[in-house]
Amino acid sequence: MLEAIVQTSLEVEIIQSPVPTPKKGEVLIRVICSGCNPKDWKAVVYTDTAMNSGDDIAGIVESVGPDVSAFKKGDRVAAFHPMGTSGGSYAEFAIAPAVTTFHLPAKVSFEEASTVPLPALTAVVGLYHSLGLPPPWAPTTTVTPLLIYGASTTVGAYAIKLASRSNLHPIIAVAGAGRGLVEGIIDPSKGDVIVDHREGHDAMVKKIRQALSDQGNLSIAHALDCVSGHGSLEVISEVVTPKGGAATFVLHEKDYNKPSKTLRTSITFAGYLHTGPFPVKPEQGINYIPDGRGQDFAFVYSNYLSKGLEDGWLKTHPYKVVPGGLNGLPGVMKSLRDNNVSAFRYVIRIEDTKVN
Repeated sequence: MLEAIVQTSLEVEIIQSPVPTPKKGEVLIRVICSGCNPKDWKAVVYTDTAMNSGDDIAGIVESVGPDVSAFKKGDRVAAFHPMGTSGGSYAEFAIAPAVTTFHLPAKVSFEEASTVPLPALTAVVGLYHSLGLPPPWAPTTTVTPLLIYGASTTVGAYAIKLASRSNLHPIIAVAGAGRGLVEGIIDPSKGDVIVDHREGHDAMVKKIRQALSDQGNLSIAHALDCVSGHGSLEVISEVVTPKGGAATFVLHEKDYNKPSKTLRTSITFAGYLHTGPFPVKPEQGINYIPDGRGQDFAFVYSNYLSKGLEDGWLKTHPYKVVPGGLNGLPGVMKSLRDNNVSAFRYVIRIEDTKVN
């Protein structure tokens, strides 16, 4: 099979590799489309290891390993591949655990589906595991403000959709150039507002406090930070209440000592669904490491994402198809590294790959 190996230079070598064999609890998927994530370049550069770093799969089940009963050859699926392992999505075939594989409704294209698995499941881990908020099948009846920093990122946008399903409002959505996307997914009738990080720290803090005041002098106790930038640590430290306040962060490579002085801080790590909590360092400023049965959590929410797509309340993220299939990966990796992506995802169609 064709497989793309991302080099530490972010150039890509396309090679012929054996088709992997699914092990117990695994599914082999013929990849139609792969989503591209910022972590895909980081996984290579930060570890100084060339690899097939793709983890978002949309395709057709080719075969299943032992003890897999929910899927069969020919099923249309999307899946989250375990990060940092072989069998990634930048190839003609990929491997995923059955617990992070889910059926696709006929109305959802493979391009659309490839925007879902890793970012939506990261949002799930952030909201419901790290922050412990009410699940979407048991929406809260208590007014529960939520701050989402990086609201136009793929993780942030899925977090808004899931939070709305949980009736978590008002949502304070921090965005910049991608605010147009966010305007279409928040609910101003429930107090949701957009705060533009380009206006600066003081203006942001003022707008957040005004939004909370407008809804009845509320305080905000939960924050999901998808970017750890644009002043997020300072704003979160200032506006989230120190009385039981919690903040969770998607980027694990940053220093969170500032918010940890007054808040419960955690890392939102999608790999929890496969391997358990991220091994953080105490000096990093993370003071809370939630535990649990990650694979059970994955099974429940993966199936719930499938239902959300079928029911229509879970909409996929805007995307751009990369010309040339896997041949286009070097440009994608560099664009992601340089933060030149806002409010959309790159999608690779494997069949568009050309081999010399």
